[in-house]
Amino acid sequence: MTGRSYTRRGFLALSSVAVTGLGVSACTGASVGGGGSTAPASNKLRLFTYSDAALLEIVTKKFDAQNGTTTAVDSLPGSGAAVYPDKLRTELLGGAGPDIWCIWGGQLAAPFAKAKQAADLGPYYQKYGWDTSINAAAVAGMTFDGVKAGVPYTARGLGAWYNKDVLDKAGIETPPGTYAELEEMNRRLVAAGITPVGLGGKYGWHLMRLFEYLLEHTAGPQLHDKLLVGQESWDRPEVVEAFTLFKKWQNEKWLPEGALGLDPTDIGPAYVQGKTAYGIEGQWSEGDILTAKKDPARFGVFQLPTDQSPARHSGFVEGFMINAASGNKDKAAALLDLLLKPDSQKSMQITSSTVKGAEPDPEKQPLSAEWGQKYGASPFYTIQDQAFPKQQTDQYFSVQSDLLQGKVTPAAAAKKMQEIVSAWARN
Repeated sequence: MTGRSYTRRGFLALSSVAVTGLGVSACTGASVGGGGSTAPASNKLRLFTYSDAALLEIVTKKFDAQNGTTTAVDSLPGSGAAVYPDKLRTELLGGAGPDIWCIWGGQLAAPFAKAKQAADLGPYYQKYGWDTSINAAAVAGMTFDGVKAGVPYTARGLGAWYNKDVLDKAGIETPPGTYAELEEMNRRLVAAGITPVGLGGKYGWHLMRLFEYLLEHTAGPQLHDKLLVGQESWDRPEVVEAFTLFKKWQNEKWLPEGALGLDPTDIGPAYVQGKTAYGIEGQWSEGDILTAKKDPARFGVFQLPTDQSPARHSGFVEGFMINAASGNKDKAAALLDLLLKPDSQKSMQITSSTVKGAEPDPEKQPLSAEWGQKYGASPFYTIQDQAFPKQQTDQYFSVQSDLLQGKVTPAAAAKKMQEIVSAWARN
């Protein structure tokens, strides 16, 4: 799709492409993009990210030492797509936007490209050889209307990261291979006094991971992809069934008590401490295991069973954009080139890098390596908060919250989702 018009349908083509991962995040002072005046050049850079910046700052300090620059790294961790894009948009419109920012691909990055707030990075792809050093399928996730408006640093896959010791307490020896077996595993865990999966509803995106999986199970790959772009109606039995199962997971206590109010930052790693059996996480989760100084051998990963063919998991691309109004675009691109070197990726402990030569080390990151070896070639469906624009995503989160609170029925939730998606698809 690189070099061609990039639409929301085009982004879903990534669902059938095998990508191997990257990931951590990384952005000061430029004036308004999208036709605004260019800020004067300086030796000060600002990079804005939604992740913990500690490891990133090690690389930016190295760059500063080599180039006589000062790079400020600002972070807004934990809020995900519910808060971060709006904060970034407000900064750009207010004239104080960063030189570089991190952003998820698809419909979350698209508005910044459409508004021409993000610079065309095509010349830098040529200068630094990113076309050959970075996964081509992931590049497509940051390409819009033929313009390479971003450079991807990660392609993530989500699955079940589980605690073997917790499963042992419930007498569970092997991960489930079918959806029915997954439900049975949940029942046995609850019977043993264990909360199965750690998901939190604050911000909406964490619980979304469960619903999108259930939709893949009930609708199947072809229908799921068509639903995401408004080619099929959401007001249909397969969607109602997915919402029914979503509510069932709450009713059966397969979710934590009070899940809607829980912060993903707190409940996501709960399986590491043995407070839950598993989480729906990606390669970044291995960092929680290593930080807690737990033995990786006591944990495992598996692809959530959908009973569908092909077997897919949720996935998404993350990348960097450069402010089109920055007076420091060349310096910003040079910083990105350093961040995209294999050694930098490894030093930042990125476990799903799009950069060739930065694959996870099985000795240091065994679980991420295991995921890549088992499922790295599997197709993925687009994670739903990237498939939809921000406005529709917020509305969608409201629907799933209303459903779990008992304010709407599964059938009513399906009808509401059709209203939300059809209004967008007509645009």
